[in-house]
Amino acid sequence: MFNNIYDKIKNFMKDYLGMIIFIGIFLFLTFYEIPYDVNMPGGLISLNDRIEVDGKKVETKGTFNMAYVSSISGSLPHILLSFVIPDWDIVPSSDSTYENESYEDALKRNKLYLEQSKDYAKAVAMDAAKIKYEVSNKLNYVAYIDVKAKTTLKVGDDILEMNGEKVEDITIMSDLIQKLPVGSKIEFKVDRDGKEVGAEAITYEEDGKKYVGISAITTFDMKSDIDVQIKTKDSESGPSGGLMMTLMVYNAITNQDLTHGKQVVGTGTIALDGSVGEIGGVKYKVIGAVKEGAEIFLVPEGNYKEAMEVKKEKGYDIEIVSVKTFTDAVNYLEGLK
Repeated sequence: MFNNIYDKIKNFMKDYLGMIIFIGIFLFLTFYEIPYDVNMPGGLISLNDRIEVDGKKVETKGTFNMAYVSSISGSLPHILLSFVIPDWDIVPSSDSTYENESYEDALKRNKLYLEQSKDYAKAVAMDAAKIKYEVSNKLNYVAYIDVKAKTTLKVGDDILEMNGEKVEDITIMSDLIQKLPVGSKIEFKVDRDGKEVGAEAITYEEDGKKYVGISAITTFDMKSDIDVQIKTKDSESGPSGGLMMTLMVYNAITNQDLTHGKQVVGTGTIALDGSVGEIGGVKYKVIGAVKEGAEIFLVPEGNYKEAMEVKKEKGYDIEIVSVKTFTDAVNYLEGLK
């Protein structure tokens, strides 16, 4: 019986050896990742279902949308397809990380940037609408550790204390570092994955200023007469939706309809002073927006030239609007009346 089974297997292998080898090579090439990604046009994320004021969604005739870039981890089939499919571009995987940063740390950083953007969006919108609020529970997270840093801090650490003093504002921490001699050891207390642990860092000097080699991201809670909630998905990250989240919140809390029935798309970071920062991948975002039927694309001033080049090259019928600040965006949309 066992001899019969052996003979059948042997004959099968002999008859189909070529096919087995082909399938093996195909699977290897398909799932073996190489250090490149393929970037391609993405799509839109409607904010109309993502933002609630006092537990209610906001109704508008048109829509506010964030644009995003699609990216696939490199494999040989994807790389080969990028030579055939227009607007699929090969980029080194290292482009998605900073120097001395792992992919996992980059993912943590971008998750933190998203949370900060949501807080900043609410604050900027409420400031513009002249709605009073109180800020509490500031959390200062380590977002990046420079290659020059000599520290045991880790990305994602919430900095609680520095040399025994409570850290409530990251700018105060920076001021304290400037008062210390170069080579000073600083003792930190941080919240790391829900546990309080100690960490340390050594000061160094560069271009006349002292550093410990970290950058931090601050998030906070807000208390106001109105409750604003911005919902995001676990798969989403990064700060580039800041401008559009701010516009949607402002639109909601001022009971306006700045869309005027149009599909408004945009991208750009938002700072607490209302300034709009440039982003990466604007080419893919413009292409994706046009495919989704967008009529207006709000773009940071620093990305305007590239966006216009894409529009001209593709012959797109879409309004590209350069904005330097949140106020620029509001003024433009109000002018659509």
